[in-house]
Amino acid sequence: MPNPSAAPRLTPLTDLQAPPGTRRLVWLAQDADGAPVSSAFLRLFDRDGQRHLAELDLRVHRAQRRAGVGTCLLEAAVEAAREDGRRSVLAPADGGSPGELFLSARKFRRVLRMTYARLVLADADTEALMTEAGRPRPGYRLTEWTGTVPDELAESFTASRRAMDDMPMDDADYGKVAWDVERVRSVAEAVANRGDLLHTVAAVDERDGSVAGFTELVVPGGGTGDGQHYGTGVLPEHRGHGLAHWMKAHQILLVRERHPALTGLLADTAAGNVPMRTVNDALGYVPTHQSCEFQLDL
Repeated sequence: MPNPSAAPRLTPLTDLQAPPGTRRLVWLAQDADGAPVSSAFLRLFDRDGQRHLAELDLRVHRAQRRAGVGTCLLEAAVEAAREDGRRSVLAPADGGSPGELFLSARKFRRVLRMTYARLVLADADTEALMTEAGRPRPGYRLTEWTGTVPDELAESFTASRRAMDDMPMDDADYGKVAWDVERVRSVAEAVANRGDLLHTVAAVDERDGSVAGFTELVVPGGGTGDGQHYGTGVLPEHRGHGLAHWMKAHQILLVRERHPALTGLLADTAAGNVPMRTVNDALGYVPTHQSCEFQLDL
């Protein structure tokens, strides 16, 4: 049993592998024998539009719970966020989990509920997918690429990222970040540098060749396990034509053909984002669990 009177030793570290545009501080909690028992990662966003925000990932070993370890880690992370001038700290926790109870008891409020879903590729309705992918959308065509966006679409694809700006996020204080071509390419490079593949399918407006919408999927480098959807968005002026359903159906067929050892595709969607959840349901994604985002206002 943990000893509540024995304060853990916290060792601050710096994560040198933080994603572009962020810094990440780390605290390692050790017991009296020097064994690591818990950790906290604080991600500090350094892009314009998100400099007010920090994101906390706190993990306490089951045997160390209710011994004050989590509180010590939380206090260290929150103090670091204050010192860095942050306005909000976000932290995830599964609904009904000890993490939710822990955060709720420490002035964090629930601001967003996420629904996680999985498509088992072996069970996917191939006929329905082919019908959807093959149904033309007058005035639009599909294109796709792996890795970095082609030069001829770079500016248009970057401009299409504003399709995510009005995505329902309830009360979460995520802010808004302006995209430029450099940032778009840095995301693709970050995925490639860790050995994974970024697949993008885009709907193009045939009138001017601009990107009207896109959907992104990351496939593990080994081509096995589950792929992870990154983002799907359709510009407001192009909505109402079924482009999201069309793009995702095409992407599922494409990825299954190119990566036959892949077993599933994972998607996470804000519970309030009914249009995207409807698309996922129609494509055969089955909800697996829910998670919540909690926010501490500093």
